[in-house]
Amino acid sequence: MIEPAAVAANLAAVRAEIARAALDHERDPASIALIAVSKTVPGEGILPALEAGQRLFGENYVQEAKAKWPLLRERYPDVELHMIGPLQSNKAREAVELFDVIHSLDRPSLAAALAKEMQRTGRRPRLLVQVNTGDEPQKGGVSPAEVDAFLAACRDTHGLTIAGLMCIPPAADPPSPHFALLARIAARHGLGLLSMGMSSDFAAAIQMGATHVRVGTAIFGARASKG
Repeated sequence: MIEPAAVAANLAAVRAEIARAALDHERDPASIALIAVSKTVPGEGILPALEAGQRLFGENYVQEAKAKWPLLRERYPDVELHMIGPLQSNKAREAVELFDVIHSLDRPSLAAALAKEMQRTGRRPRLLVQVNTGDEPQKGGVSPAEVDAFLAACRDTHGLTIAGLMCIPPAADPPSPHFALLARIAARHGLGLLSMGMSSDFAAAIQMGATHVRVGTAIFGARASKG
């Protein structure tokens, strides 16, 4: 775990880079939300970012988030928690209770499970559909060819309101064409949120219209392995 002062310095540097990228492309820096990706980071490692004013955080695993965020949120109740990893349908109940935004809606069974839990609890986390822009078989997300039908099913079959789209470009590809594709799909459907860009490519994502960038390593340092 890196030093608290380093987390705060890294966070300030990332914020400055976001602002620079926004201004370079004639965008308002305030229109781009930074999600600090805190997966694998223990609660004490997250505190320096909270103390530096960061309030949006991303987690990949329901159980990990459930273990560390309730206590942190007692101290910082204005935190907005984002689920950015693959979500199993059997975790929908916990996800709806815990997260404010879910970025990884990508199949009908999950849409049905989320709709059921949102109806049951009255909680309405914002939902983003994950698009597999590279059609990678090992990766979650809806194929670009199937997004239109999936969005219609979310709305008409499950009664869900979709706020935006998310993607993770293939590691071996230049990211900008994938970001541009996601932006075109979002524009076609009038969706306002674009979650795209990570530590290595968020400037390119901002150029292509990202409203949310997901940055972990550049803030918290290299990750410990999960296993």
